[in-house]
Amino acid sequence: MKPANPGLSASGTTIFEAMSSLAREHAAVNLGQGFPDDPGPLALRQAAADFVVHGHNQYPPMLGLPALREAVADHQRRLYGLDVGAAEVLVTSGATEALLDCFMGLLDQGDEVILLEPTYDTYAPVIRRLGAVPRAVRLTPPSWELPVDALAAAFSPRTKLLVLNTPMNPSGKVFTAAELGAIAELVLRHDVYAVCDEVYEHLTFGAARHLPLMTLPGMRERVVRIGSAGKTFSLTGWKIGYITAAPALLRPIAKAHQFVTFTSAPSLQHAVALGLGNDASYFRGLGEPLARSRERLAAGLGALGLPLLTCDGTYFLVADAAGWMRPDEDDVAFCRRLVLEAGVVTIPMSAFYLDAPPRTLIRFCFCKHDATLDAALERLTRRFPR
Repeated sequence: MKPANPGLSASGTTIFEAMSSLAREHAAVNLGQGFPDDPGPLALRQAAADFVVHGHNQYPPMLGLPALREAVADHQRRLYGLDVGAAEVLVTSGATEALLDCFMGLLDQGDEVILLEPTYDTYAPVIRRLGAVPRAVRLTPPSWELPVDALAAAFSPRTKLLVLNTPMNPSGKVFTAAELGAIAELVLRHDVYAVCDEVYEHLTFGAARHLPLMTLPGMRERVVRIGSAGKTFSLTGWKIGYITAAPALLRPIAKAHQFVTFTSAPSLQHAVALGLGNDASYFRGLGEPLARSRERLAAGLGALGLPLLTCDGTYFLVADAAGWMRPDEDDVAFCRRLVLEAGVVTIPMSAFYLDAPPRTLIRFCFCKHDATLDAALERLTRRFPR
């Protein structure tokens, strides 16, 4: 028989599904894949259910329900002062589809794309399959500061766009205003676009605040902004994402979308539109319970002597597990052994690098109930007593 697509056939199963499968197989506590224990707001779940029964369940408009597109635009006006309209919003089946649409709509063969490492594992494989070339600029732990000189050196005449993920999965970094200013200056200097993956926009802690790159001078026409109802409302299975971009950028992205999913469930779009209408104080308070969960997990891991890296947002806390690893063991082997010997699932950070990754870092997910975090810490304490 003729072979299937060689590039995709050679790709392994995503590390998140692989580790979650191990969690199910071994009844382990899953601090790997980023899904909350919380069921999500009851009002939104009820609204989606009511719409299924009483609403219109046929194809919604390809660009998304008008009510949701207007809600996304209004949300950005109220929280960030962005002057956008519903015509500049596209609804997608989650942020993963939004990323694919953006890359399909904006990239051509041979274009170069700058990624900041550690980088979410969806970016590079899709970019490569489209015939474009990812170029990585590495942020260095433990503070994950942006190396501006290295970033500047990564641009070339073939650079088409930069991908910015802030707050950043997997590192938990929230880019500062100074760092965003440096990125904006380089985007303008080299006449490129920026695709901004901002799905954790409301999940920041302490003094850290999310600032969309689109709000900076000169960025309005160059930035594509991606948001996610799944992350904002703890409803990751709903897979409702949204793209905001100037018309010249949104048009080719929407053409990609029409051939990928075309549209998404109207009942879920309806409920998300209601949720985005919440007062600004609602969104500013979303990080507080997650900050408490982060501190609970950090305190437990710290008591076990595990060094922790800076985390100012998202669902994730990165630790250096070198002290727990065998001399001949990398992070992937260690994470698999951790499932078997401790009954706890984490994610090896090497999955988020294009090449030559660090081999002792692991990622914990803390968007869990206290009982889940405590169960994981109890198991780790039994396996790695001080």
